[in-house]
Amino acid sequence: MTVMLLGLLLFLGMHSVRVFADDWRREQIERFGERTWRIAYSLVSIVGLTLAIWGFGAMRMSPDPIVIWVPPMWTQHVVALLMIPAFILLVATYSPANHIRSTLGHPMLLSVMLWALSHLLVNGHFGEILFFGAFLIWSIVAFRAARQRNRAAGKGPVVARFRGDVIAVVVGLAFYFLFAFHLHVWITSVPALG
Repeated sequence: MTVMLLGLLLFLGMHSVRVFADDWRREQIERFGERTWRIAYSLVSIVGLTLAIWGFGAMRMSPDPIVIWVPPMWTQHVVALLMIPAFILLVATYSPANHIRSTLGHPMLLSVMLWALSHLLVNGHFGEILFFGAFLIWSIVAFRAARQRNRAAGKGPVVARFRGDVIAVVVGLAFYFLFAFHLHVWITSVPALG
């Protein structure tokens, strides 16, 4: 559990610098340069995410987990449904100009919200709730802060094209099926569906 918490602190802490310490962030960029900041940001994030995932896996192997609740079977179906828009939102973040990104502003953060919320529905152990709950709280706070930054900067919606929407939906669905039927069990040893 300690390794997982350290990883979450590093990863989510680094990803929260712009939310809670944007002036300090700008000072570091001015002092060391954009490239150095990006390298440091990436390294801390990679180390943090690696520790969080490794710690999460080790915590799940605990012989006596603290059970907060036992999720009913129907929650697995809800997760399967919620992950469809989560994957589409994820792809919309990187696909060419699309109405999803233009309308929502930060589809990656919404994708993390859906992922974390859906996984809270099917995981009832204390450590699992901490893991997914941390991501859910962070994504809500980060989304709100990002929207406020956009408003303060006067950023409006960007020009969107139907082509970008099609790419986001088609590629998002393809990734969903690939992950749900193949990669999830390979990565987590837990089948995504059933």
